[in-house]
Amino acid sequence: MASEERDANNLASGTLVIGLGRFGAAVAVTQDKLGYEILAVEKNPTTVQAFAGRFPLVEADATSKEALEQLGAREFRSAVVGVGSSLEAAVLITANLVDLGISSIWVKATSSQHGRILRRVGAHHVVYPDLDAGKRTAHLVGGRMVDYIELETDGFAIMKLRPPTEIHGFTLEELDLRGRYGVNVLAVRRPKQRFEYADSLTRVNPEDEIIVSGDAHLLEYFANRP
Repeated sequence: MASEERDANNLASGTLVIGLGRFGAAVAVTQDKLGYEILAVEKNPTTVQAFAGRFPLVEADATSKEALEQLGAREFRSAVVGVGSSLEAAVLITANLVDLGISSIWVKATSSQHGRILRRVGAHHVVYPDLDAGKRTAHLVGGRMVDYIELETDGFAIMKLRPPTEIHGFTLEELDLRGRYGVNVLAVRRPKQRFEYADSLTRVNPEDEIIVSGDAHLLEYFANRP
């Protein structure tokens, strides 16, 4: 336990990841690969054993404020709470983090009602992995879209897609897609090449992929053009 506490002290000012379900584990693994300083907290000993050695990890119950204080949680600049199966646990952990003065608290929620409660408790950011994945899949199924990200609640989105037939062979200046459809082409990728920023002289070919931004409804309409 002493070595674990030293690890926690060394990682202070990094990110505290609480709960190693699919969401929390993905956050921890990705941040660790990117070189960020993290400390994961998980109360299930079987889960702790499964992730042992992969990134800094301690076994503790984060619903206990005292346990978090012993880990040096007060010194972390951000925290991610991946305990989505228990609303009570998520609320208690979030409240503890608020009391400890964590400046950026991200919490997984399973429903909009769950999210509202977490925000009232003090969560700075509420994420809905299942809901977001469902929305993204709904946009992708059956169309020419390759990828889709909705950035804001007001519907602004970015989409990767295969270009509609009607724009094949034309430059972006000739197409005036912003004037005609209210969308902007940000980048184009030729086959077996990387994406390159688009400009007015960029010509769109049938085999290309394009990245387009704009209102989600306008993007949907544009993507479904013949």
